[in-house]
Amino acid sequence: MFDLDRWREIFQSISKNKLRSALSGFTVAFAILLFTLLFGIGNGLQNTFKNEFAKDAMNSIYMWSNRTTKAYKGNQIGRRIQFKNDDFSYLKEKFGDKIQTISPRIQRTSEVVYKSEKDVYTIRGVYPEYYILESAEVTEGRFLNYRDINEKSKVVVIGKMVEKDLFGQLSAFGKQINIGGIIYKIIGVFSDPGGDSDERYIYTPFSTMQKLYGNNDYIDEFGITYNPDLSIDDAISFGFKMQRELKKKHNVDPNDQRAIGLNNYASDNKEVSGMMVGLGILILVIGFGTLIAGIVGISNIMVYIVKERTKELGIRKAVGATPKAIVAMIMQESIFITAISGYAGLLFGVGILKVVGPSLEKFFILNPGVSQPVVIGATVVLILAGMIAGYLPAKRAANIKPVVALSAD
Repeated sequence: MFDLDRWREIFQSISKNKLRSALSGFTVAFAILLFTLLFGIGNGLQNTFKNEFAKDAMNSIYMWSNRTTKAYKGNQIGRRIQFKNDDFSYLKEKFGDKIQTISPRIQRTSEVVYKSEKDVYTIRGVYPEYYILESAEVTEGRFLNYRDINEKSKVVVIGKMVEKDLFGQLSAFGKQINIGGIIYKIIGVFSDPGGDSDERYIYTPFSTMQKLYGNNDYIDEFGITYNPDLSIDDAISFGFKMQRELKKKHNVDPNDQRAIGLNNYASDNKEVSGMMVGLGILILVIGFGTLIAGIVGISNIMVYIVKERTKELGIRKAVGATPKAIVAMIMQESIFITAISGYAGLLFGVGILKVVGPSLEKFFILNPGVSQPVVIGATVVLILAGMIAGYLPAKRAANIKPVVALSAD
């Protein structure tokens, strides 16, 4: 039940003891402020990791060929390893049970022209499954299909930034562009969570690119997504196994780390997961350390406040106030100051993160922020601490006899 007289007494007590109330409030506000900033920065670092992995499918493996760095079986150092179409068939046949999708890739850089607009872009010859590897999303038209592959069609799917560069505000869908002197039809436009750089690629059928750029069966790279049911350790082992088999097939020294390159996102996931767990633990330790410091500060201040008000409490008891009423009044004042100060600290912390957030990107802290449940939970902890801190000394003071309280220094 709302007691107007009690609230008046609380506000009178606060106004008469401004310094005491300010110190109590500052302790709580500062603890919540630090807690908010710490968790916000921690979340910003986690967002950075997530953004990096958003560029490609999380269960991706990429393999590419290079030159050997070790002599092996009569072959000299520096021999160029060249993937071919039969390597693609070999991987599908040997590891089909663990492969979710697989696409070969050829990549070239070429000038692209539309009317008076032109620029240089990276052209990728791929299979239809490749959009899964890139986590791309077609926003207009469609992606490549197997009819395009079989017919070696001169069609392309372009990124949104290519569309913006060459077509401005116009739609590129259905129009034709000149790539290295060859006319292609645009059948789709895609967006990519990797950002602007990944939206400046142009995709064309793998078979078309093989025919037009060399008329051979060469492959630059394989993009693979493995079965998502594989554990991280199994996925890492799977990647190394494919690499070993290709080394065997191309007579490469098993210890040659350069001849056939491997980038397995499972390894990156394992490292990043460990880092994020460690970072989370560190932030929790520091954050809760901050809260404990705030709790200790509130407790000390409340002990001082109750001791300072011993005479006042004696007078209240002398004129008929019950111990229960005295305890309730002190606790209500404590909770009020703690809640208001905690909310102020929360608002101030969120405001700081919003203002300085964009400037923190250069320190690899992306979109720092905090979830409301976490900070509200921290504020509730401090409020409970304020209740306990106020209750224990108030209980002792409320049990003192009025004559003893009045004679206290």
